[in-house]
Amino acid sequence: MQKSSRLAIFALIELASNPDRQISGAEIGAKYRVSAHHLAKVLLTLGRAGMVRSIRGVGGGYSFAGDARQITLLDIISLFEDTSVECKLTDPSSATSQEWVLFDVTQEINDIAMSTYNSITLATMLKQIERRSMAAARKKVVAQGQQ
Repeated sequence: MQKSSRLAIFALIELASNPDRQISGAEIGAKYRVSAHHLAKVLLTLGRAGMVRSIRGVGGGYSFAGDARQITLLDIISLFEDTSVECKLTDPSSATSQEWVLFDVTQEINDIAMSTYNSITLATMLKQIERRSMAAARKKVVAQGQQ
């Protein structure tokens, strides 16, 4: 997955976690340690896709404009990458059995990855983040109780 795709997912998770709030690009960039310039390009693409809204001026920023239950990771990744990547054999007419088997396995891995990205929504990601945060908080409480 390319850096732009990861950054887009992080930005959308940030915005979708509180869809009524406007967040500045600088705030998102600082949290994920990325340049404002790169983030601006990503947010522009997300805006064109209707996933974020930008509000200009003092107090402006970005807000979530989509439906977290409908937007999948594949929807986001597809904005930045060619997801129709096909495995290729240099010369299929003279490929060995080993080359064909590796081709088949690689194609299967790609198909599974695309299917998985297509099955995970932003809402799913937000639930996973909440579970992870709760588990970390419980672990901290247990550790403090053992001191």
